[in-house]
Amino acid sequence: MAFSPTRRHRSSAEGIRTGPAGRDFFLLLAATLGTFSNYAPLLSVAPLWSAEGGSGYTAVGAATGVTMATTVGVQLCMSWLLKRLSLRRMLIIGSLLLGLPTFVYPVSAAMDWVLAVSAVRGVGFGMVAVAGSALVAELIPADSRGRAVGWYGIAVGLPQVVCLPLGVWAAEHIGFTAVFVTAGVLSVLAAPLAAAIRVPAPAGPGRPRPRPRTGPVQLRAVSRPFTVLITTACALGAVTSFLPLALAQPSAATPALFLLTGAVIVGRWVAGIVSDRSGVGRLMGPSVLACAVGMGGFGLAAAHPGGAAAVSGAAAVIYGLGFGALQNDTLVLMFQRSGPNGHGMASTLWNMAYDAGTGAGAVAVGLTSYALGIDGAFAAAATLILLVVPLAFRDARSGRLAASASASAQGHSAETTARKRQ
Repeated sequence: MAFSPTRRHRSSAEGIRTGPAGRDFFLLLAATLGTFSNYAPLLSVAPLWSAEGGSGYTAVGAATGVTMATTVGVQLCMSWLLKRLSLRRMLIIGSLLLGLPTFVYPVSAAMDWVLAVSAVRGVGFGMVAVAGSALVAELIPADSRGRAVGWYGIAVGLPQVVCLPLGVWAAEHIGFTAVFVTAGVLSVLAAPLAAAIRVPAPAGPGRPRPRPRTGPVQLRAVSRPFTVLITTACALGAVTSFLPLALAQPSAATPALFLLTGAVIVGRWVAGIVSDRSGVGRLMGPSVLACAVGMGGFGLAAAHPGGAAAVSGAAAVIYGLGFGALQNDTLVLMFQRSGPNGHGMASTLWNMAYDAGTGAGAVAVGLTSYALGIDGAFAAAATLILLVVPLAFRDARSGRLAASASASAQGHSAETTARKRQ
């Protein structure tokens, strides 16, 4: 490609908009690593801390459920918040609300205290999750967005690969207080990193930033990926909250959680490459099917102690690959369908689906385990995911047809313009 002074000027003015290798996107990734290094280990450690206080399965699941409930609650207010806070400021505040309350978990393992602290952290996480993923769309142009979402997925997933299983191990061998203090520090340190991010104005110099757009048309356009994601995310909440309690040997949960979170990263990265090269949505159907198979495998591991470590490990890889690819495809698809002024809305709905599904899955397994056992509750979650497999294939197919029609229309328009110039 020939050197263009105009291109260099635009790159200088817009900063990171030239691709996912610039300073501001790097700062976003670093801040994301810090906040998710708080969120990830406590998915399992907070329920274990509640169990230390003598809570039953229902209360153990509620530790995750309350976090996700307040996360979704603040996301329901996101339209109001987006009009009053910039994405950068929201990321700063969210990092502090997520990190600072973590320091007071060790005061008590009583159910009411754990749930109260978890509720405050959920507010912070809701702000962090929406602001972080929306900033990807603000900082990165559309033609590189699949790969950028893949990198963002690594920043989200790497703490889950390392911190989720490590948190369980550290709580058992070093102590819960050490885990809580470390997680709190990491999230608080993300705040100054977020403060250093420069967000370019897409409207251009001297023009106001367009108002966030939300309406029936935009909501209808993203309803299918929203439904698919919220259903499959139920399994994540179930597994992260109950796998250490479901297996005959709780220590087998650590490698399984490690494999799951690692596979999620691989799935998101592969889906990002496929999305940029071949079109978004191509992996949606197979991904949902993989989630159902993986969740069924967890149920099998919980029901049969013999070979549980091997079965849970295989289930973790299958579910993780499927769920990771699905995360990438649904997010990029929702950005695409919501339009340039709807990034905040798309990010909000995507995170609501992820977080509401995670919380609902944890609570549902806690409640149904009394009647079905944890293995039966896992099997029920697998069945639920199977119900949305046809929807995922249908949505992926309609997305490809729409993209093909759009490309044909653009080609026809370009040809018409060329003829007029002749």
